[in-house]
Amino acid sequence: MKLLLAACAATALAAAAAAPATAAIVSGPTTFSADGAALTVSPLGTYETGVFDASAAEIVAFHARSQQLYSVDANVGEVNVLDASDPAAPSLVGTLAVAGIVDASGDMIPAGSEANSVAVREDGLVVVAVEAAAKTDRGWLAFFDTDGDALGAVRVGAQPDMVTVTPDGRMAISADEGEPDPTYTVDPEGTVSIVTLPRKVAAPTQAAVRTADFHAYEGDALPDGVRVFGPTSKDGLAYPVSRNLEPEYVTVDSRSRTAYVTLQEANAIAVVDLRAATVADLWSLGAKDLSVAGNGIDPSDKDDAIAIRPVPLKSLYMPDSIAAYTSRGITYLVTANEGDARDDWNEGPDGYEESIRIADLADDGLLCDGVLTDDQLKKGALGRLDVSTASGYNEDLGCFDELYAFGGRSFSIWTTDGTQVFDSGDDLEQITAEALPDYFNSSNDETELDSRSDAKGPEPEGVTVGEVRGRTYAFVGLERIGGVMVYDVTSPACAEFVTYVNNRDFEADPESSAAGDLGPEGLAFIAAKDSPTRSPMLAVGNEVSGTTTLYSVDTVTVDRPAKGKGRPTQHR
Repeated sequence: MKLLLAACAATALAAAAAAPATAAIVSGPTTFSADGAALTVSPLGTYETGVFDASAAEIVAFHARSQQLYSVDANVGEVNVLDASDPAAPSLVGTLAVAGIVDASGDMIPAGSEANSVAVREDGLVVVAVEAAAKTDRGWLAFFDTDGDALGAVRVGAQPDMVTVTPDGRMAISADEGEPDPTYTVDPEGTVSIVTLPRKVAAPTQAAVRTADFHAYEGDALPDGVRVFGPTSKDGLAYPVSRNLEPEYVTVDSRSRTAYVTLQEANAIAVVDLRAATVADLWSLGAKDLSVAGNGIDPSDKDDAIAIRPVPLKSLYMPDSIAAYTSRGITYLVTANEGDARDDWNEGPDGYEESIRIADLADDGLLCDGVLTDDQLKKGALGRLDVSTASGYNEDLGCFDELYAFGGRSFSIWTTDGTQVFDSGDDLEQITAEALPDYFNSSNDETELDSRSDAKGPEPEGVTVGEVRGRTYAFVGLERIGGVMVYDVTSPACAEFVTYVNNRDFEADPESSAAGDLGPEGLAFIAAKDSPTRSPMLAVGNEVSGTTTLYSVDTVTVDRPAKGKGRPTQHR
C-alpha cells in the first residue's frame, strides 16, 4: 500500500434537527451533523418483512422508470420488489423467485438456490446473482424484466456474492466468492464473471460469459502483502492461491473498462480488464497504524467506558463494499473497511480459527517478549481485542512480534494503483461516541454499551457514492451500531464529515418493529432526476431488522463557519 499524506482542515460538529416521525420510522432518529453541513439525511419510509436477524433485507437496487426498489431477501432466497413511487410508504408488489428458472444450457436452477445480490439496468433488465443450493457448485446470473417475468439465466463461478451492471449497460459483472464447504473438502476458485448483455431486455447466451481468474498469481507471482492463508482443501486440485482468494464486492469505472474487486480476507484489491476478461493487477491494501494519533480505537468491551485512543498495534483494512467515482477526471475508489476473520470453516478436530484474543495469545506463549506490557494485556486494556493469527508471526522467533486487528473501523479513498489518499481514522467511533454516548459500540441485535469494542467497533460495511448539486458524497453504513455516515469526498484527499443519521430506537426490543433499522448492509443512491420526489434519496437494506428504508437527501443553505470554530453537540 502506498500512502499519500495531505493536510486538510478538520470539520467541526454541530447539532442538526431530527427527522420528522412518520409511519414505520422511529420517533426520534439520531442525527448529528458538522457545522455548515450542506446536506440533511432523514428517513422517509420503510418496508418491513417482519423477519428478525435472518438477512431478510440485504442488497438494494432502484429502477427509475418503474419506480421500483429491489431488495434481496436472503431469508427466502428471493428478491422483494417494492413500489417506491411513494417513498413514505414503499409497498411490496412482487417477488423474484430464482428456483425453477431454466438456464441457457437447459438446466434448471434447483430449489434451495439463493439470491445474493441484485442490479438493474436503465432499460429495466434486472440481474440477480444466484448461489447454488450446494454453494461450492457454480452459480448463476438470472434475468428478469420489471414486470417480474423470468427471462433466463447463465452459469457463472461458485457463490456469486455480488453483481453490478457497467455504467454503459453492456456488461454484468459478478464477484464469485468461491468459499469452501465447512470441512474444506471442496474449495472452488474465486473468480470474476464478465457477461456481455443483450441490447434489449433479454437473457444472454452462455457464450456471453467470460471468466477472469487468478491463475497468473499462483506461487511466487503473488504480490507482497496479499494474504493467502488457512487450510488447504482436501480435494488435492491445483491453483491453491486462486482457491484462497475470494472476491467479495465489485465496482466499475465510469468508462466501463475496468472493474475493481475487493478480496476481503486477503486484504487486497483485484483490478480486472473487462475487455480482456483478465485480472490485470492485484495489490495489497497494507495495514493501518493504530498507534498514530487520530487512528485510535476503543479496544475493550470490559472497561465500562468510551476510551478511544492510539494503541501499539496495526489493523488490516479488509473492506467489504467498494465504490468508484471520478474527481477532476481521475478515478478514485472508496472502501468500507469492515474486517473479516476466517473462522470455523473447517469443522471437527482440525477446525481453523483465524481470530484470537490478545490475552489468549499471550497465555499460549505465542506473544513475543516486549510486544506488550502486563498492564496492556489486562482485559480492560488490550487483552480482549481480537487479532489475526495469519499475520504477524515471526518464524525465526516462533512467536508473534506484530499484532493485526480486523478492519480499519474506517472508510478509505484510494487511487487505482493502491495509493491511499484519505482514511477517516477514528472518526466513526469518535462521532458515534458524541452522537450516542449511552449506546457506543452496541451491536445490531442487542443494546449494550461497548459490546463491540473488542471486535471491529462500528463495522463499516456498505458504501455508495452520489452527486448532489455538483458535490460528490460517500454514504457509509455502520453494520453494528447502525446508521449512515455521510462525507463530502469531492476533494478526495480532503474528505469532510457532513452528517450521521441512525433510524434506531436503542430502548426498544430489537426484535420489534419499534427498534427501527438494525444492521445496514446494502446502500443505493438515487439521483434527483430518478427520484419520485425530484430530490436525491438513499435506499438502505438492513439485514438484522429485515427492513428496507428510504431516506431523503436534502441540501441546506447555510453560512459556513470558520474552520475549527464549531462545537460538538447532538440531537437524539
